[in-house]
Amino acid sequence: MDTRAAVVTAEALAVSFAELAVVISEGAEASGPWEADPLRRVVGGFLDGLAEISRLDAKSAALKAWLAAGYGAAAEALAGPAESPQDHTGQEMAVVAEVACALTVSERSAGALLAESHVLTTALPLTFAALQAGTISWQHARIMVDETTNLDLTGAQALEAHFLDPHALNRARGCLAGGLVPGRFRHKARTWRERHHPVSIEKRHARGVRDRRLEYAPDRDGMAWLSAYLPADTAAGIWNRTTAAARALQGPGEDRTLSQIRADTVATWLLGGTGGGSREMSSGFANRVPSPVVPSPRAQVLVTVPVLSLLGVTDEPAMLDGYGPIPPSMARQLIADGAESFHRVLVDPRDGAPLEIGRTSYRVTKAQRQWLRLRDGKCPFPGCGNHSLDNEADHILAWAKGGSTGISNLGQPCHKHHRLRHTTAWKPTTATKNEPPGWISPTGRHYASEHPDWEPPTLPAPETTGALCTSPP
Repeated sequence: MDTRAAVVTAEALAVSFAELAVVISEGAEASGPWEADPLRRVVGGFLDGLAEISRLDAKSAALKAWLAAGYGAAAEALAGPAESPQDHTGQEMAVVAEVACALTVSERSAGALLAESHVLTTALPLTFAALQAGTISWQHARIMVDETTNLDLTGAQALEAHFLDPHALNRARGCLAGGLVPGRFRHKARTWRERHHPVSIEKRHARGVRDRRLEYAPDRDGMAWLSAYLPADTAAGIWNRTTAAARALQGPGEDRTLSQIRADTVATWLLGGTGGGSREMSSGFANRVPSPVVPSPRAQVLVTVPVLSLLGVTDEPAMLDGYGPIPPSMARQLIADGAESFHRVLVDPRDGAPLEIGRTSYRVTKAQRQWLRLRDGKCPFPGCGNHSLDNEADHILAWAKGGSTGISNLGQPCHKHHRLRHTTAWKPTTATKNEPPGWISPTGRHYASEHPDWEPPTLPAPETTGALCTSPP
């Protein structure tokens, strides 16, 4: 973007704001039932106005990033070459301080803006173009900067293309980045990065395991934070087991919230007591804590693992439900331990789609619930990240109206969005065996659900495959 383009963009933003007021006051143009109901037309106009102001916010953020990057480069040129590392540091501090004063923000915020703006305008052209067009937000752009950190140029461009180029060979399933709330986009971008990182996930995981720790931070009002940095399977198992224990304690006589019961249960387990959870679970957990080997968690978790990775032929990551990519060694250990609550999922080597779910029970209801969790990945309501084990199976077309109990007529919304469906005019759309249902709002707008982003597994080199298929002499 040159100076003239920046001026044109600024002028266009001013015109857009003026036009926006007209759109809101007159209501969005509509056809059919909207024309016959002026109030609905006004409601639609306000929603259209909100959507448009978000696009204008993104365009304004793009202009701000361009100005920040331009100022940084111009100030560096004006200062001239630094004579020493100390001079260079001083020049950077001066630039950051100037931006902080001009924007009335902290120097930390100003430094982050300058750094992110530089990356966006020099290394992430697709992201910056999408921000200029208003198709992604500033939060999405910052996430892209974060997730491409330490990737080489080729890796960063591949991540960009996967989420922002509709013509990419292996583009993201479902909607592009702008169609996901930022938190969900971060999860998907991190997952893609883990799968395609040039450094083996086994090596990166080994570094992380060495850094495992427990942290304590005092807070206000006589409270404190206690957090643990743990391997993903251990942390996921603790969380899901705690949730299951808390759910078991809920009832008419329990006035604590689920979050409060979780906290009380964990505190009781760690302090060796038996309150807050069942006596059997609490004492069992306490007795196992001193063991040098952390036990495999018993909460029900799906582990999606490419069969060749399970055999040790490739080292591509497995997927832990509710978390994301994990090292294949972790997946193999979970299966070798016979962890009865971890259900193995094999995937099609052609496209990464699920083939079957390993199970120990022939109960159809249990298998269907597991398939729904695999198909949807989470509550299918747009933007909801609820991975809890107690998401509720729900007939899209009610059983009383002739709906079947097949996978294509089932959703698995969380309790909140299940209630939303049955107490408001929000309705799910049709689903398939491989795609979760979308949603139609009370105003008639359609919102797509997020799709799991399957990818074809990595195939080993031909000589490795041949060795596997060779019969022993």
